[in-house]
Amino acid sequence: MGSWKKLWAVCCLAAACCLFAGCAPIKFRLAAPEELYSLPSLPVEYTELNNCIKALLDQGAEYAAPVSGANTQSVQLVDLDGDGREEALAFLRSGSEEKPLKIYIFTPVGEGYEQSMVIEGSGTSFYSVSYRDLDGDGRMELLVGWKVGTNLQALTVYALRGNRAEELLRTNYVKYAAAELDPDREGTELVVLQPDEEGDGVADFYTWDRTAGPAALTRTSSARLSMNMAELNSGRVVYGALQDSVPALFVTGVSDSSVAITDILVTKEGELTNAVLSDTTGVSTALFRHQMLFPADINGDGVTEVPAPSTLPSHGGGADYLINWRQYSRDGSGTTVCFTYHNNDDGWYLEVPEGWVNRIVATRSQNGVGESAVTFSIRGVTEEDDRDFLRICAITGDSREIRATRGDRVILSRQTETIYAAELLDANRQWSGGITEDELRSRFNLITTEWRAGDN
Repeated sequence: MGSWKKLWAVCCLAAACCLFAGCAPIKFRLAAPEELYSLPSLPVEYTELNNCIKALLDQGAEYAAPVSGANTQSVQLVDLDGDGREEALAFLRSGSEEKPLKIYIFTPVGEGYEQSMVIEGSGTSFYSVSYRDLDGDGRMELLVGWKVGTNLQALTVYALRGNRAEELLRTNYVKYAAAELDPDREGTELVVLQPDEEGDGVADFYTWDRTAGPAALTRTSSARLSMNMAELNSGRVVYGALQDSVPALFVTGVSDSSVAITDILVTKEGELTNAVLSDTTGVSTALFRHQMLFPADINGDGVTEVPAPSTLPSHGGGADYLINWRQYSRDGSGTTVCFTYHNNDDGWYLEVPEGWVNRIVATRSQNGVGESAVTFSIRGVTEEDDRDFLRICAITGDSREIRATRGDRVILSRQTETIYAAELLDANRQWSGGITEDELRSRFNLITTEWRAGDN
């Protein structure tokens, strides 16, 4: 993270000097009182860099930061060549030119920077940029997404060799992933997801051709997807692993009918295949109701699981769900390895013992202002026969500490504005599937809001 802290430092100091805007503080030494009346000065190398950028702005250019992905600053500092010193990349737009989008790359020289190259492109904006050493030579390749349509981008991959940017690949895409999918190949492969000529989804697999000269990216195979691009835009691409530690891409799209469609892309004999594509139906066998969950290693065993909700009996009105988490093998067969109950509204989930499956009922309730609860019951023949054995509450408000310790409640988690508490009810002690306080705490988890910078 040191690179980005220095980038913010550049921007912050530049703002103080009224040169260009910044937005994050850095650590300074304590200043003498008389120094507090003076504006801080920029380090020499950044002063020269800013002068170079300012000259471009004076000629009519404007900042054009990428709108998505992890790198969305107008000026970015990255060690592109692995020499320990950071190059500077400025993302600008010159509206009057044929190729208005420009990436100016400045190389550190002595105590300053000088412009070494510029990359030009067309489109309405920079969609994203990422930096990856794809071919393993110690130098970063640039993966630049150019926004060219409402739901379509153009991807260009550049190798920076000397003072020139060599274009390795240019293709339209909806999403892409750089991942090591084939252990028998050197470097990192590229999977590009886009519509084919008929509008159906396809995953193109690019690998490195090292037969002559510098390594080049070449499309070597393609795999069919089960979803269209509108469904893919509502979904997610996750790099993970199948059983036996087989690397895989989990591509999930969401249909208008709230069905999560997951394709699992793996390599077989050097070619990309869709492990769960049915030969009979032509679509994925991993079709499940979408419950705002995506593939993840939910149990921490190093294998990625796919969420498969199943209806859970509920007396609280509306359907509730138990999440069956399924692991897959390279041949596309799936096995349920664990179960969870997710309360997305209150921000928690519970790892459910296998002995509870098909034997419990969940009822949601509002216990006054600032207290919501889920009561788990042993399922009886009728609702009157159900026996309550566990209640988990999310408690807010000024009196939450008092209410959280009322009666036999135990604290599961304290957060800034919410306390999560539980009660082990009478039927818990009488049931062979009952749970202890320690086991309950170990199985209780908060749903953390995943920070996502956006797609590349």
